[in-house]
Amino acid sequence: MSLKLPGPILILGAGKMGGALLAGLLDKGLSPADVLIQDPAPPPEAAKLIAERGIRRAARFDELKTPPSVILAAVKPQIMDQVFASAAHHAGPDTLTLSIAAGRTIASFAAHLPAAAAIVRAMPNTPAAIGHGMTVCCANDAATAAHKELATALMSAVGKVAWVTDEALMDAVTAVSGSGPAYVFHLVECMTEAGIAAGLQPALAAELARSTVSGSGALLDATDLPAGDLRKNVTSPGGTTAAALEVLMAGDAMQDLFKRAIAAARDRGQQLSGG
Repeated sequence: MSLKLPGPILILGAGKMGGALLAGLLDKGLSPADVLIQDPAPPPEAAKLIAERGIRRAARFDELKTPPSVILAAVKPQIMDQVFASAAHHAGPDTLTLSIAAGRTIASFAAHLPAAAAIVRAMPNTPAAIGHGMTVCCANDAATAAHKELATALMSAVGKVAWVTDEALMDAVTAVSGSGPAYVFHLVECMTEAGIAAGLQPALAAELARSTVSGSGALLDATDLPAGDLRKNVTSPGGTTAAALEVLMAGDAMQDLFKRAIAAARDRGQQLSGG
């Protein structure tokens, strides 16, 4: 079933995340004719997609003949005010502003828009690049149920979508899922180094660590069982897994480490957003 929008979508920025969302939306059936890209220098992969699908690009917004149904803000946070200020003039009374810029608050967009403008702040993560992202959204009071449904439909093009009602929670969301892929990749690094220390050749240790983590993630995604149950299913009393978990879980050391790490990421997010 093709993705239908009530009007054109203006995408500000076709970098890694903006480009991934563009690709996902096109895969879901969004018509290239309904898309206008504002990006003076998209990366090669996005530029190729834009050219192949005949998507309109504009250094300015002259081609935008009617108000967009969505303005998707996907440029770097440090240049967002400059870019969005120009785009905001083209917002209509029903336009949804959907931001995927890390750390940028709803208020920072509202400053450029009329008081009744609908705004949704979304935090996707990098697995969105392969359609397995996790996005959490938060809306302002002006966003209607229809706006929220539209935001969900758009972000579902690159994975799963959840909502929170309190914007203050977005820093915790960023700490868990936005930054979370880096924690998983570091786990692979640690497992690889531990395998080498245990006597494995580096290439084999890396393959075992990568495949184990990716396979475990796929298993987790394929079942409704809690992660704790899956852990117990692998753990035989007195066996090798139990011996390793005695180290990892001793004194709640790993649990405490993650609590401190995620709290540090949350606190840094609050600092960056002025919270």
